[in-house]
Amino acid sequence: MVDSEDTQLASSPKPKRYEALFDRPISVDEYASGEKRFNRAPAYVIVGVVSFICKVLWRYRVVGREKLPPLADNSGVVAISNHTSYLDVVFMYLGMFPRYWPRFMARESLFEHEPLGWIFAHIGAFPIKRDSADRTAIKRAARMLKNGEIVGIMPEGTRRGKGSAESHVHGGAALIARMGKAPILPMAVHNVDKVKVKGERLRFPKITVEFGDPVLLEDFNFLPKDERLDGCVWYALRESFALFQGVAPEKVDMHALFPEDRDFTDVFTEHPIPKHTAEEVAGGKSSPSRAKRLGPSQDGVEHEGRFS
Repeated sequence: MVDSEDTQLASSPKPKRYEALFDRPISVDEYASGEKRFNRAPAYVIVGVVSFICKVLWRYRVVGREKLPPLADNSGVVAISNHTSYLDVVFMYLGMFPRYWPRFMARESLFEHEPLGWIFAHIGAFPIKRDSADRTAIKRAARMLKNGEIVGIMPEGTRRGKGSAESHVHGGAALIARMGKAPILPMAVHNVDKVKVKGERLRFPKITVEFGDPVLLEDFNFLPKDERLDGCVWYALRESFALFQGVAPEKVDMHALFPEDRDFTDVFTEHPIPKHTAEEVAGGKSSPSRAKRLGPSQDGVEHEGRFS
């Protein structure tokens, strides 16, 4: 007998057919009481196969992964990276899996083609309309963060140097972090830009996934309100590019990377942004969303977190 929900999914317009999956929690189960839980079995199979292939072909490794648990165990996290290849997202996901199940934003058109739409939906990705203020996607991402999940965003909006679209600094990642009361965690994937260079054959360099230090939106309150979100993402992206290029953040030429966008170099030179470790940000305490999922601590007191 065919399940009625499966029938509805099969007959629904794309990507609407996967709408039920987009809003189900995937990272944890504790707070999902009363909701239908995300079936993670397909994700285990898909990501397991992809991980094996990537391990064999690109011998990937992860650096700085210890920075993730203090944050992800206490609140939601917005994970960002510079964007040079479709493989960026793949290796970012693998860098967190299987302990964590990141929810990546993907442009809506990717869900319109099978089997990609089915795969993306069943590993926890969700769609966003490109070049528009997609309120549904923004609210969905904020809700995920409040529920303690990791949301992956590529703030440039497109792959650098690929296609006709230009890379820009988009403040949406900071807006979502603010709505979800979450820190931003810069990441970088090394050598992924060397896998396929236009006009050359496919290559198999060693890939390294690297985690940076968290960035807090509250540190940018000195900026005018209309510059605060863009300034935060600009700074966080510079951290990602610094990891990617293997240099100090101050050595990254952001004006060359984003010639049409506001350059905050002088602003942050005059007003340095404080550096934070993951442990300092987490403060060793649980956020309200985490406490709600896990219930009272053993001493009967629910812990408070800095993200409340």
